[in-house]
Amino acid sequence: MLSYIIRRVVLMIPTLVAISIVSFVIIQLPPGDYLTSMITAAAAQGETIDPAELARLRERYGLDLPVYEQYLRWMGNILLHGDFGYSFQWNRPVSELLGQRVFLTALLSYSSILFVWAVALPLGIYAAVRKYSWGDYLTAAFGFIGLATPDFMLALVLMYVMFAFFNQSVGGLFSPQFVDAPWSLAKAWDLLKHIWIPMIILGTNGVASLTRIMRANLLDELHKPYVLTARAKGLSEPRLILKYPTRIAINPFISGIGGLLPAVLGGETIVAVVLSLPTTGPLLLNALMSQDMYLAGSIILITSTLAVIGVLLSDLVLAWVDPRIRYER
Repeated sequence: MLSYIIRRVVLMIPTLVAISIVSFVIIQLPPGDYLTSMITAAAAQGETIDPAELARLRERYGLDLPVYEQYLRWMGNILLHGDFGYSFQWNRPVSELLGQRVFLTALLSYSSILFVWAVALPLGIYAAVRKYSWGDYLTAAFGFIGLATPDFMLALVLMYVMFAFFNQSVGGLFSPQFVDAPWSLAKAWDLLKHIWIPMIILGTNGVASLTRIMRANLLDELHKPYVLTARAKGLSEPRLILKYPTRIAINPFISGIGGLLPAVLGGETIVAVVLSLPTTGPLLLNALMSQDMYLAGSIILITSTLAVIGVLLSDLVLAWVDPRIRYER
């Protein structure tokens, strides 16, 4: 088991290097750079920018260097100094902009995953055990609705319902008095009172898909000989279901977090814009629109790292649940 964990951790290193290269290349693909966007915005307002000032800014931010030199400088500063670069748009270090936002993004993403597991696992087991019952049909109906409804649409509907019928706003993660306040127990409690709304919105699609996956996997196991033998020996039904077929059927359910976490992180951007969440999503959208390459690249790198960590955790849990996953040399 230890050797398997070490191999999986070592494999993360080239994966993260490849992600950093791809993320930096992606933000360089659109024509021009941040200064080009700045010139276009100034021209739209009937203003001009001194060419000498543009040359000074291009040299200051390293935009006159080849792309590979910009990448090596950026990654070297991250690895050696923890410096993610300077945001052109905000005129501030990227690390200052991302401090609390990365924490809130990670908290929201992983709490959504826990919500998905806590709801989808029992629903999938119930739907399989009570096949073709009214509960199974009801679960299937909610599942299809959850799969068909985009996250941002669910957020808009929830905002309207809460405001129209309960006169409450569901935007943001904090009450107004805690937005700029330092961290305290009161602020943490206020965060817990607000985070459940975006958590449910981001997790609805995952609950719908994983419930169907768990139901299908468990149905494949319930009629196999080892289940019939255990039932014939008098083992109680709840213990039989949880101890034997569920442990086997849960494997694809656990490995599904590898695709679920990137989906949550991807949907978080639009939901964050709709609900005005102080996460990395709105910041990334603005950075991509203005071609603020160091800010956009840092956000993509960090969120991709969170996704890789999520895949690693799912692999480790899978190896713990099923010893057959612990590959040997």
